[in-house]
Amino acid sequence: MLPSSTVENYLKAIYSAQRALGTETLVPMGQLANALDVVPGTATTMVKALAESGLVRYEPYAGVRLTPAGDKLAALVLRRHRLIELFLVQVMGMSWDEVHDEAEHLEHAVSERLIGRMDEMLGFPSVDPHGDPIPNADGGVHERTYESLLECPVGQPVRVARVADQDAGFLRFIEQSALMPGQAVVVVARDPAADSVAVLGADERRIVLGARAASKVLVDAVV
Repeated sequence: MLPSSTVENYLKAIYSAQRALGTETLVPMGQLANALDVVPGTATTMVKALAESGLVRYEPYAGVRLTPAGDKLAALVLRRHRLIELFLVQVMGMSWDEVHDEAEHLEHAVSERLIGRMDEMLGFPSVDPHGDPIPNADGGVHERTYESLLECPVGQPVRVARVADQDAGFLRFIEQSALMPGQAVVVVARDPAADSVAVLGADERRIVLGARAASKVLVDAVV
C-alpha cells in the first residue's frame, strides 16, 4: 500500500494514541474512530487494510497497534508536520495558534528533500513551537517525560516545556497568559475543591487555571 494522506492520518492517530496509552496497550477501535471523526466500521475497514500491508497489528474486538514499519512511517509524518509548523512560525511569521491546520494539509504534499532543507534552515531543532519533539530523519524521537502544572511542586520555579493541546482557542489563552514554552513560572497554590491551580508568571501576574487546562501545560525544572 502506497502511503496516501488517509493512510498517513491513520498511522499518525494510532501513533499519538499509543504514546498516550503507553506500554503495549492496544488502541481501542472506538478511540481511533473518534480521533479521526469516522464511524467505527470505516476505521475497522482501513485498519484491516493497514494490517494486510504490514503497518499495524490488528486484533478484532481488542484494538490496533503499529508495527515497527508503521511506527517509523508515522514518525516521519509527524516530523514533516512539526517542522512545517516551526517553519511557518519562525520563517513565515505565522502565529503558533494557526499553523496546525496548515501543517495538516502540507505534511502530505512536501518532499523529504524539502523537509530536510527546512530542518537545516531551522538549525536542526528538537521541538516544534508547542514543545512537541521532532523525530529525526530516521524516524527516531527523543520523548521526554514532564510533569504538568497540576503535578509539579508548589512554590518551586519551573519552565514551561510543552503545551499538549493544539486547539487554537486554547493556544491563544496560553499565549495571553504568558505560559508559552520557555516561560518560567511558579505554582503558588492548588485548590482541589475548586479544581484550580494558581500560577505566578515571569511578569508577576497571577493566573488561575482550571485543572484540565493545567494538566495540558507541561513543565521542566529550572536549572
